[in-house]
Amino acid sequence: MLLHTFLAPLALASVAGPAQQDHYGWIHLFDGKTLEGWTEKGGPYDGDADWSVENGVILGREAEGARGGLLYTEQLFGDFEFECDVKINAPFDSGIFVRMLPQKRGAQFTLDDRPGGELFGIYSNGYLFHQSGGDAAWRSGEWCHTRVRCVGHPMHLMGWIDGKLVVDYQVPEGMDEAFTPEGRIGIQVHGGMNDPEDAAVRFKNLRARRLPPMAGENFTVDESGMMTLTAVGEASGWQPLFNGVNLDGWVPNGGSGPMTAEAFEAAGYRARNGVIEALHSGTAGEIRTARTNYRNFQLRMDFQLTKLANSGVYLRSVDDGTNPSFNGTEVQILDDFNWEAASGSKLAPYQFTGGLYGAVAPSKSALRPIGEWNTYLITCVGSRMNCALNGTLLWDVDTATLEPKGGPPFAERAKAGFIGMQRHGSAAESESEVGASFRNLFIRELPEMGPSAR
Repeated sequence: MLLHTFLAPLALASVAGPAQQDHYGWIHLFDGKTLEGWTEKGGPYDGDADWSVENGVILGREAEGARGGLLYTEQLFGDFEFECDVKINAPFDSGIFVRMLPQKRGAQFTLDDRPGGELFGIYSNGYLFHQSGGDAAWRSGEWCHTRVRCVGHPMHLMGWIDGKLVVDYQVPEGMDEAFTPEGRIGIQVHGGMNDPEDAAVRFKNLRARRLPPMAGENFTVDESGMMTLTAVGEASGWQPLFNGVNLDGWVPNGGSGPMTAEAFEAAGYRARNGVIEALHSGTAGEIRTARTNYRNFQLRMDFQLTKLANSGVYLRSVDDGTNPSFNGTEVQILDDFNWEAASGSKLAPYQFTGGLYGAVAPSKSALRPIGEWNTYLITCVGSRMNCALNGTLLWDVDTATLEPKGGPPFAERAKAGFIGMQRHGSAAESESEVGASFRNLFIRELPEMGPSAR
């Protein structure tokens, strides 16, 4: 939520670069022309291999003196999937590395296409898992599609070659201190092998997608990034707030009863491709659950922003004609990156994404770049509330002790109410008709003394 409005349309430049996210959450890491977004420095195995771009692929060879090394993404990834096409002119030793940082160990999916080499073994300062079946799926000298999955801490590592699962390895408990929960993805030229002149590795179609928190425990995630409850999730009390098809169970604030899709769109909201879109134009400032008595709960949701988007999540708010940010509570959602420069206004600390509006600033910035999906996990139990963004705890407070900058004290606000999302702003403020998008909305109700989000 921000009360500032623009007086005139703004001319906005689109953000270009190789790391662009598509509709399904995949980040395309290679533009086919340059190594922008990649670095040779960023982990414990920095080197000086011969990396280049030829004919739309990344080409890796040993440099003079049989020097090797890694090429890392500049971006860091925690729980994620990464896939690419790989072609090796054997004999050659390469690999795909995950969660690499200078002071911590990562792990490698080996691509050692030499006699006796292992294809998709797991290596980290020694073999964690020896691979005996990867070569059956590998086609030396041809393009092979590889996919790796890294989740949890300690890591659960899975790898596929041409669609065949060839490794499924869980790093043992007790080893998590040796690894980092987040790091860079790397591709390798091993070096030191004095390979034949034509020996090389080629990579193309490199992309990654971050996986939502709790994926694989309470929820499964499909190719498009949509989550479905598992039996464990259902048994744990999680329930969907959005059916992914239409806005049944939702109403614009101030509205009542079932509405047609056309009426919702006129109000400024629509359901499309499993996503709730908050449009810049419309008659209603908020959309809320038809149910209005949520009291103690955990809420998890994904949100995505366009440039200059301004939104928020309402918790325990009531539809009585007053401001839902202050008759209940609001957790802020905003384009932190561009708002101040575009609006000419200075944000209060609590106005950045993750702030408890009017009261608590986020402890750090955890918002992902515009166009990428983010995940909130918010817990409300009695007067205690906490909020995690993309796995980072932003605050954990007793609202009864806070002195808000606007509205009544939290002790005088509603103790139960609706869950809602804000639509704030106008089409003049952005190039897109959509401001914020929401998906994978799930809630589980808790007893008066429940678990925290930590």
